[in-house]
Amino acid sequence: MTKRTTSPFRYDIVGSFLRPDKLKAARTAFEAGNLTQAELTKVEDEAIIDLINKQEAAGLKAVTDGEFRRSWWHLDFFWGLQGVAFAIPEHGYFFHGEETRPGTVIVTGKVSGENHPFVEHFKFTRAHTSEGVEVKQTIPAPAQILVELLRPDVIEKVREIYPTNELLIADIVTAYRQVIADLYAAGARTIQLDDCTWGVLVAPLPEGFIVEEEKDEKEVRNELAQLYLTINNAVLADQPADLILNTHVCRGNYHSTWAAAGGYDDVAEPLFTSENVHAYYLEYDTERSGGFEPLAKVSGDKQVVLGLITSKDGNLEDRQQVIDRIHEAAQYLPLDRLSLSPQCGFASTEEGNILTEEQQWNKIALVKSIAEEVWPEK
Repeated sequence: MTKRTTSPFRYDIVGSFLRPDKLKAARTAFEAGNLTQAELTKVEDEAIIDLINKQEAAGLKAVTDGEFRRSWWHLDFFWGLQGVAFAIPEHGYFFHGEETRPGTVIVTGKVSGENHPFVEHFKFTRAHTSEGVEVKQTIPAPAQILVELLRPDVIEKVREIYPTNELLIADIVTAYRQVIADLYAAGARTIQLDDCTWGVLVAPLPEGFIVEEEKDEKEVRNELAQLYLTINNAVLADQPADLILNTHVCRGNYHSTWAAAGGYDDVAEPLFTSENVHAYYLEYDTERSGGFEPLAKVSGDKQVVLGLITSKDGNLEDRQQVIDRIHEAAQYLPLDRLSLSPQCGFASTEEGNILTEEQQWNKIALVKSIAEEVWPEK
């Protein structure tokens, strides 16, 4: 097997980790007004340093800050942009059997990307990570904020600033490119775009997507796919040659619940054929993700990280079954272009999934052990 020297690595992670109890308590105290921002940041700093050490001890070749400074995997990035603010809608996101706490963003002015707080967050993580270990910065995909701002309960505010989608998209692209440029200048060489838009698109479209009676669902789905591809590729275009840009495709991950079900078949084109990323981290931990056949459409020399280990519960997968599934996937994409990870992070929001920290690390150890057997590297 080819030795992987850049992300993705043969055994990898998606990004988020369970928040320690001390960090959860500090955030609760901060929100209640009983802790200053400086005091909260100190607790965050300590928790992140401890997490980095644990990731390195686990043998990971790319680490993250666990998203410990965030409440949400996506909204915190959005309101870090200029012209975007947090808002509380009437309802949260609807997951299978559970509604999330409510949260969204609104536009308060022209969207831009200067002075994004994630740049300083990256610098801190990089400063406390050992030489030779990559720091992966996760951010939500550009398509994700577009979908958020086109929500029926948000779009009225957006239209006060942006009368057309074209104007909105242009500023989102410029803002993202600014943030990525600033991250690159700070030393980031691996950035991952987390993206639920494709994961939702494989499922029956939510109510409100079809707004023109003469269009059927397939036509709307194709139009949305092209829209998501266009905005993502506009951000991905003409980036530095040594900047690795990957994407993680998700069907929802909140408190061990999920939001959408469906295979990749309906989005393999254009997602696998035309999105200009280096690698796809793909959810494959349950039957909800469908079969491996769409992997045959992954173009060029792009890599695929198989998310065969679930982050939603603490039960360890059967080792041989995981190995068998890797070889099944290799019928459609060469084994040398495959890697292994959990299907998602362990805490896409600060609530976290329903498993213990010990089980979380046992999952990562299983990923590493299987990968070392399937892809022996000298």
